[in-house]
Amino acid sequence: MTRDLPADPLIRQLVLQARRSALSRRQMLQGAGIGAAALALAACAPQGSSKPTPAEDNSDEDKTLNWANWPAYLDEDEEGNHPTLDRFMAETGIEVNYLVDVDDNNSYYGKVKDQLALGQDIGADTVCLTEWMVARLIRLGYVQELDEANIPNKANLTPSLADPDFDPGRAMSLPWQGGFAGICWNKERLPNGLRTVEDLWGSDLKGRVGVLSEMRDTIGLIMLEQGADITDFGESEFTAALDVFREQVESGQIRNVKGNSYLEDLANEDTLAAICWSGDITVLNAESGDKWEFIIPEAGGTFWNDTFVVPIGSSRKTNAEKLMNYYYDPAVAAEVAAWVNYVTPVEGAYEAALEIDPELAENQLIFPNEETLSTVHVFRTLTSQEEQTFGAEFQSVLLGV
Repeated sequence: MTRDLPADPLIRQLVLQARRSALSRRQMLQGAGIGAAALALAACAPQGSSKPTPAEDNSDEDKTLNWANWPAYLDEDEEGNHPTLDRFMAETGIEVNYLVDVDDNNSYYGKVKDQLALGQDIGADTVCLTEWMVARLIRLGYVQELDEANIPNKANLTPSLADPDFDPGRAMSLPWQGGFAGICWNKERLPNGLRTVEDLWGSDLKGRVGVLSEMRDTIGLIMLEQGADITDFGESEFTAALDVFREQVESGQIRNVKGNSYLEDLANEDTLAAICWSGDITVLNAESGDKWEFIIPEAGGTFWNDTFVVPIGSSRKTNAEKLMNYYYDPAVAAEVAAWVNYVTPVEGAYEAALEIDPELAENQLIFPNEETLSTVHVFRTLTSQEEQTFGAEFQSVLLGV
């Protein structure tokens, strides 16, 4: 089946180049289409060279805030309320509209990139995206500089996260939660378990494997399996991993490539094993029975952080900064971590968690020690050209010909 090419000339050229490099016919994955691929490839700078101007801050007059985030990423009670957020609103008088709008970094960026380029309001005053996407937004001038005077609790930021190459000193971003990408499986259907990424390619799992649409996690795990260093690699290492990914897609071993919706496939047993995110499996087990297990593969996992930013068109920056400050209180951070089961970036949250639940505080997927951290690696920041080239090649596997 032949698919129409994207209209954008640059994206069209990249897709054609990626297709020419393929060795065989590629099949379209269920749930992946030309639209998602085109969005993912739209990583280049806007047509003009000028960067948009930050919106005027009207927080003093407008006590509201729109916060966009991923699913299952904030504490929630049985009635569907968010206790920590409710307390923030009561303490500050700021009314927060919490939006579960992010399923995938690329698809979210695709929806808002045109407004960002024009400096317009995107409907979110703060959004938590993964740091590689945050690096892109900062590079393009699409986010606002934070006022540290409004975030005194920034002093509680874990030192190892305080000075990334894409945002020295955290002038424009602040981590929300972190986590690991690894592998998981249905314990009832696969009682012997898995240990490596290679185990996902076993004949007993043909057509029952899911992987993430986050290139850095899926390709990153395959690269680690091949012995590559994902903190310092070149094109050849990326291509070698991509060849494995292509082979498993074309053979039908991989059933789906998705964002957060991969959890639905696990729950209904369309997939029995997956490349997945650590905290998701804890939540899935809590909601649907203790049926799944997560591990960091023997060759290692990836480590990432989703990060607060204030989009360039937001007129409520101070309100957003007050929200960040609130969630950097160690007691609040510990309460969130107890529910979302991801790695908190807040110093002092471990000690606060000991008061809430000592067993929780020793959970290595939330409060990892040095031994656990030695098994995970951060996929290095890509250049703008690498984002375009590698992104096109990854998406070409999904496009089909």
